[in-house]
Amino acid sequence: MIAHRNLGLVAAAATLLASAPLSAIFERWTWFVQAVIAVAAVAAAAALARLGRFPLWAQVLAMLGGLTLALTWLFPSGGELLAVLPTPSTFGHFAQLITGSVEDMRAYGVKVPDTDPLLFVTVLGIGAVAVVVDVLCVGMRRPALAGLPMLAIYSVPVAVHVDSVPPLPFAIGAAGFLWLLVTDNVDRVRRFGRRFTGDGRDVDVWEASPLAAAGRRLAVVGLALAVLVPLAVPGMTVGLMNSFNSGVGAGLGTGLGGSPGRVDLFAALSGELNQSQVTDLVKVTTSEEEPFYLRFGVADDLRADGFRVRGPNGQRANGDLPDPTGGPRPGVERTRHRATVEVSRELNMPLLPFYTEPVNVDDLGNNWFYDPNLQVIFSNRDNSRGKKFSFDYVRSTYTPQALRSAQPLPADLPLRRQQTVTPDVPEVRALVAELTQDRRTEYDKVRAIYDYFSEDNGFTYQLSTEEGTSGQQILDFLENKAGYCQQYAAAMAWMVRDAGIPARVAFGFTNGNRRTGDTLTLTNRNLHAWTEVYFDNFGWVPFDATPTYGVPGSTRSAWAPDVDAPEETTPQPGATDTPDEIDTTAAPDSGPNQFDEGVDPGAAASPDTPAGQSSPWPWLTLLGVLALLLLLAVPALRRLALRRRRGRPAPVARTLDPPDPTSATTGPPTVVVSADRARADAHAAWDELIDTLVDYRVRVDPTETPRATAERLARESVGADTEAGTAVRLLGRAEERARYARDPLTGEPLPAALRTVRGALAGQADRRTRLMATALPPSVLGRWRTTLADTSARLVASGGELRSRLLRFNPRRLLATRPPR
Repeated sequence: MIAHRNLGLVAAAATLLASAPLSAIFERWTWFVQAVIAVAAVAAAAALARLGRFPLWAQVLAMLGGLTLALTWLFPSGGELLAVLPTPSTFGHFAQLITGSVEDMRAYGVKVPDTDPLLFVTVLGIGAVAVVVDVLCVGMRRPALAGLPMLAIYSVPVAVHVDSVPPLPFAIGAAGFLWLLVTDNVDRVRRFGRRFTGDGRDVDVWEASPLAAAGRRLAVVGLALAVLVPLAVPGMTVGLMNSFNSGVGAGLGTGLGGSPGRVDLFAALSGELNQSQVTDLVKVTTSEEEPFYLRFGVADDLRADGFRVRGPNGQRANGDLPDPTGGPRPGVERTRHRATVEVSRELNMPLLPFYTEPVNVDDLGNNWFYDPNLQVIFSNRDNSRGKKFSFDYVRSTYTPQALRSAQPLPADLPLRRQQTVTPDVPEVRALVAELTQDRRTEYDKVRAIYDYFSEDNGFTYQLSTEEGTSGQQILDFLENKAGYCQQYAAAMAWMVRDAGIPARVAFGFTNGNRRTGDTLTLTNRNLHAWTEVYFDNFGWVPFDATPTYGVPGSTRSAWAPDVDAPEETTPQPGATDTPDEIDTTAAPDSGPNQFDEGVDPGAAASPDTPAGQSSPWPWLTLLGVLALLLLLAVPALRRLALRRRRGRPAPVARTLDPPDPTSATTGPPTVVVSADRARADAHAAWDELIDTLVDYRVRVDPTETPRATAERLARESVGADTEAGTAVRLLGRAEERARYARDPLTGEPLPAALRTVRGALAGQADRRTRLMATALPPSVLGRWRTTLADTSARLVASGGELRSRLLRFNPRRLLATRPPR
């Protein structure tokens, strides 16, 4: 039974090692921590079942039960009993997670973020493989077959990874499989008897076997060939999905970084707007005198929890793109321009900023694609950091009369069905109906909603928003009438959709106020969001409802003028209004308003953070960093405490010379330090000297006498004729007298001598040695390692002794020692 349990633990560990290649497709290691918990639950359930001598089918049921309990605890639905006992609602929640995982697989590209659906499917798969491996290895004693389910885990990253899977995780998984085979072999041999060397003699169980050594060498060589040969074969350095690029999400990570995936553009944009430091992100040179906003992303999927980003699909962006002009139209002016964009190293995202309606793109590799519907350039294997490219684009301007000629889209058109869906909020729907009741054309309805966000109606620009009481963030914004670009863009897009007109939220950069010739320098303060409305035969037309005084480099047009400006100063098409600097004195209380019900989409805010409260994550991060620094400082603090204690030992008994009554003069009595005190001081100083030598990597020979050690140090390390040489000889003489003489050395400044020697050793050491001696002193770390090894050895010995006693215990001895009746 003991061997079976050991084999079960090895099977569980091998399963976890086989899952190492999954690290190539996840951004973080959350999946591994949860997988460890699930596999541990499976292994514990299997061990308990075998301890009770259950049949194999009962062991399988026990392992599945352990896996279910672990999944219930890791992914609760809220209706569990005692937090781990599943209920029917739990299994319904599991079904929703599986359904959501299918959507996330289509929306995200590697590396994927930690979403509950993807984590659930991963942990469920690893747990199921752990059950199968345990049954094959322990129940059926067929460990070689366990390689098939382990191989199934590895096939996942190979199938979805756009580039080659790193060889190291595969080597770790292969090592786990070999470990499992070796453990099973040793278990079989132990049950059979002694091992045979092959040359006519048997060996003890723990003695190395030449056959076993040869087998291990062959296994190592085979593993090395299995890893290295595929890397040298052409055509085997990419994943199986290299030719497929559909279903790749696009978005931003924290602070405009991150990897491809359906990440929250709102949260990332808010985090950059609220930064106190101004960072240059993009330089753009354009032949257009007054360009519109530089654009990089769009959110057009409005759900109950707010606007989301859909995964783009498209063709390669390098070369000619579909002509966006659609032919000449009355009231529409289209001009062609050339632009060059240079992205700084600070902007890291799977999207590229560019002007709307590009015609062709140069200087981009084959990793970038253009989605003509979302109008984004994206990649699932590259990022924007340091990219420089040029492109031709068309700038379209419209007259209000031309847009009024646009007819409503057919009700069964897919674009209208998808882009006009809104959550059921009766208050918003009633407000939209009131604003558009007398408007006949699509453009007039949009203008009525656009004009509503004006200063006359009480709307203001603020980086901090107030928490409302309606339970709906869009209602809170429409009631408080204070917010910044995300709130205005999302609110207008929501209301335009309620009017039956397609609308979405776009993200990009305003023109800013740093222009040198034809070059604009755009910073994180120029990040912006606005609304785009679709008109039949015109396409997506931009409307920026955010007040101009809050947006540096804000641009207004004839079809979407500044509603807060006087009538006579309404800007003409292409006019630019350069406002004052943005007010950064007020820190935001919440993130950008996506109008999530019960969710604060602010930067780094948790799903349970109310909309008017500050996020706890910055403080938690700060506490985590402080805790990490404190943990790293423990060795240095321990070394400092030892040094101070040795420099100031605790006082011991002292004797005073009695005064001479016959003396004519009286003076202070002479204090005589006891021999025990002097001996303790010498030992402490010598111990401190030895630790200092260890810290500065000076050789220490424990077989030398203190005098020999001091002479060697004076000759080789600190100099024989220097002050440090005299000090080290003093320390050696004090330790020698303390060890071997009847009267130890007294009255010598041992602490000052230690400081002199330490300074001399530090002056001769390199910078790395000095840093390690201060931050991670080797003397302390070595002492801890020795203590840990000794403690471990004692525990092993105690465990072996206890096991031996338990094996020798026989209940019959109790009957034999009972007195006769």
